[in-house]
Amino acid sequence: MLNLTSKSLFLAIDQGGHASRVLVFDMEGELQASAQRAIQTNHPAIHHIEHNAADVLTSIRDCLDEVMEQLGGRSKHLDAAGLATQRSNIVCWDKTSYQPLSPIFSWQDTRAYRWLDEQRLDREDIHKTTGLFPSPHYGASKIRWCLDNIDAVKQALIDKRLYAGPMSSFLAAQLTDEKHFLADPVSASRTLLWHIHRQDWDEYLLRCFGIPREILPNCVPTEHLYGYITLKNLRIPLKIVTGDQSAALFAYGQLQPETVYINIGTGAFVSRPSGYALLYARRLLTSVIYSDAQDSHYVLEGTVNGAGSALEWLANQEPITQPWEQIPVWLTDITKVPLFLNGISGLAAPYWVADFESEFLDAHDTASKYVALIESIAFLITANVQEMMKFASPPDQLQVSGGMAKLDGLLQRIADLTRLPIYRPNDCEATARGTAYLVAGMPSHWPENKLGDWIEPNSQPVLDQRYLLWENAMVDRMRRYRNDKVKSK
Repeated sequence: MLNLTSKSLFLAIDQGGHASRVLVFDMEGELQASAQRAIQTNHPAIHHIEHNAADVLTSIRDCLDEVMEQLGGRSKHLDAAGLATQRSNIVCWDKTSYQPLSPIFSWQDTRAYRWLDEQRLDREDIHKTTGLFPSPHYGASKIRWCLDNIDAVKQALIDKRLYAGPMSSFLAAQLTDEKHFLADPVSASRTLLWHIHRQDWDEYLLRCFGIPREILPNCVPTEHLYGYITLKNLRIPLKIVTGDQSAALFAYGQLQPETVYINIGTGAFVSRPSGYALLYARRLLTSVIYSDAQDSHYVLEGTVNGAGSALEWLANQEPITQPWEQIPVWLTDITKVPLFLNGISGLAAPYWVADFESEFLDAHDTASKYVALIESIAFLITANVQEMMKFASPPDQLQVSGGMAKLDGLLQRIADLTRLPIYRPNDCEATARGTAYLVAGMPSHWPENKLGDWIEPNSQPVLDQRYLLWENAMVDRMRRYRNDKVKSK
């Protein structure tokens, strides 16, 4: 237990797809210090999306040093730290030197999709066991790819000095003095190897993927003493390790079961809290979001891979100047909008097609393409919210956070399509604040010091019609995809 005082400070490390950030919050949830370093994303081949592991670690350490300088003498009030990372990122490293043996494979990396497709896994059995569906976005096929293709990893396995697993395990060990080999439940659950009921690695799935148990970290709860981070002679306990999307849910305190939480960044993640209950939906994920020594908390989750990543994809093809000034205007002014079938980074819930081919329908000019792409994100989010309504009572509202939540035109479309009001907090960057809340021990008082905005739904028959056309186009594309698969076998 922490010995908290009115001066207590909580350090949150947020390692994301574009940057590493370190932020410090006080007992009132107020930001006291922050630092950020951009990280590079590499695309060495199609479907390959990587980060340099050493560079990511350096970016975090630089942020930690900067925050300590900002705090000065107040750093002595740092009571504990937490780490939140992208959940499905995978890395291999040497158990003796702790040097990385592979890049960090991004959750967006789908290089092993053909191999995974050939395994003929039982989707329903895996869903009941892990809460997931077989997908190359998750860790198992990435680890298998490393074992098959990286010489340093192969040799380390022979020499019995190979560690592999979630990026969070690697970073937590590197940042702490003790270098424990541990996996938090949120990151472990994103590997396709973790049993969601037993909360440990599943022997049957390990055999299916050919992954030795001894190279994987030991599974522990979200709240656990992962070790101590030493900063300027201060030993700060790292007591929370979790996933970014899970942490974001807690940014404003205890979860509300009547709310659907949507976080829109590189991807978009749609979560409906189910408390301590494990709920299953045919085309959605069942995800653990937090555990301690007594209990675990779960959500039904839908995922949209092509959110910010889709915008980046289009910007690389058709760059525009000052996008965050032009796009909001286009979302308001352009009324004749084409359709975009969005499978950027692989099509996730509720469709689940790893190699879906994205396509604009009847799009000619650049501006309308950007609007169609933004609208496709609203369509995919709406499809997930509607899928959730089949398995749980209708929610009262949506709460939206993340970098893309700043786009009024995107949020208005989501509200109009779902017929639900949206609350957008003033601080849309939720991961670090949620991490700090967990580090602080989930206090009953975690105020939102400046209220956000409400976006009310409007009747938009033209938008509704476009959504129906988009749904039909997606169904037609999926039918053709399945037929092509059958013909190719």
